[in-house]
Amino acid sequence: MTASFDYFRLRYPHEGLKGGFIYRTVPHVMLKSIASNPDIDTIYKDKHPAINSALATLNAALKGQKLRYRSPQGGRKGEWVDFSASGKTHKLANSEAAPADTLLEWEVPFDLPENWPPSAAEPFKAFHSARQAMQAAMDASIEAHAEQETLYDKPEKDETRLRITGPFSVEAVPAPTVLSLDESTPPVEADASVARSGETSRQALWRGELLKTGIRGKGGAMLKFTELEAIPGCKHLHASGSLETGERAVVSFGPEHAALEQKQVERAIEEAQMLVPRPKIVVFCAFTFDPEAAKDIDEMNWPGVTLLKAQMNTDLLTEDLKKARSSNQSFWLMGQPDVDLRREGDEWRVEVNGFDYFDPRSGELVSGGKSKIAMWSLDTDYDGRSLMPHQVFFPMAGAKDGWNRLRKTIRAELDEDLLEQFHGTVSLPFKAGENRRVAVKIVDDRGIESLKIMGLE
Repeated sequence: MTASFDYFRLRYPHEGLKGGFIYRTVPHVMLKSIASNPDIDTIYKDKHPAINSALATLNAALKGQKLRYRSPQGGRKGEWVDFSASGKTHKLANSEAAPADTLLEWEVPFDLPENWPPSAAEPFKAFHSARQAMQAAMDASIEAHAEQETLYDKPEKDETRLRITGPFSVEAVPAPTVLSLDESTPPVEADASVARSGETSRQALWRGELLKTGIRGKGGAMLKFTELEAIPGCKHLHASGSLETGERAVVSFGPEHAALEQKQVERAIEEAQMLVPRPKIVVFCAFTFDPEAAKDIDEMNWPGVTLLKAQMNTDLLTEDLKKARSSNQSFWLMGQPDVDLRREGDEWRVEVNGFDYFDPRSGELVSGGKSKIAMWSLDTDYDGRSLMPHQVFFPMAGAKDGWNRLRKTIRAELDEDLLEQFHGTVSLPFKAGENRRVAVKIVDDRGIESLKIMGLE
């Protein structure tokens, strides 16, 4: 939450990222665009007389001097220009002759030789100024007539903004293979694809890992299975087993490359209600939880049955890299935020009291307190789709962490009074938004996230 990155200008800001960026463009100059440029000849006729005039003045300042200069290029490359050799000529490659004591245009050096007389300094400078003026006019004309090429790897930066974020990951979906027309199948809707349906060949591996490692809770407590098997006839419940306490538990795994959604929660509960005997615990294991799905799991009231959320370690997506051992921390019980919402006149305020954890030893929910909250954020107008943090707090941050680290990153001055408030567990006052709902996201010291959604009633 404290790393800064460049902010790039959007082509259509009201559409967000899907509208694309504004990219840098450069002229794409080719030989044909120079050859067909209508302005080159006109610029030459307009600017070249000044070059000839400055060259004549320079040669006049050098004539008669006991100096020699070796021609660097052109028809008499390597021959000496002798400024005291009046009346002599050199034969050029095109059969023409050039005076032996006179510099041609392309023979004038870029830097004034130290042994040239002071009287040559001013005409030397005037010659190069005239050449540079003609070249600049030609370059501008060539750029104006050239086609513009878009540099898609160089979006334009907005120097007035910074993008502040935390670590993020980019996951690749394997490229599809092409089937022949005889082997092809009708297209399948996106919501029924393997990535979002919750069905994946890795579930057998996850089930084996869950049986081996169990689910870790707060303070070293463990939810251990004595046996765990697939459930025939169920689509949204993927495993059933017995805990060390003797209670029956069923497990629903989330999708491999998407969040566990509200629909899967609803249908998994429907399947669990039809099982005989009825399970005592339903565990939803996922890499990420949709906010509404997490809310349904936390708020579901099913007498005699406990619904739990377990965070899956992303190492489970790369099974080849994961070591097979019972000490793996592959599944973590997720707590439910213990949050108070109170009204203060026309405004509202939120106070976070900590996590409510499921204690596998007692089988009850216990409060985790405030001491292990690493970060929490508040969306004061939750729209039911995505969480937009309007207030961000770092209760565990030290003197060099949290907002202090952010201040150093962006080289900004922060309000010291507000800085102190954003280290606590009580929000700043806020007014109700259009949606009249708030969302509180908490991350504990293990990195486990949890979300609480509340209506402003």
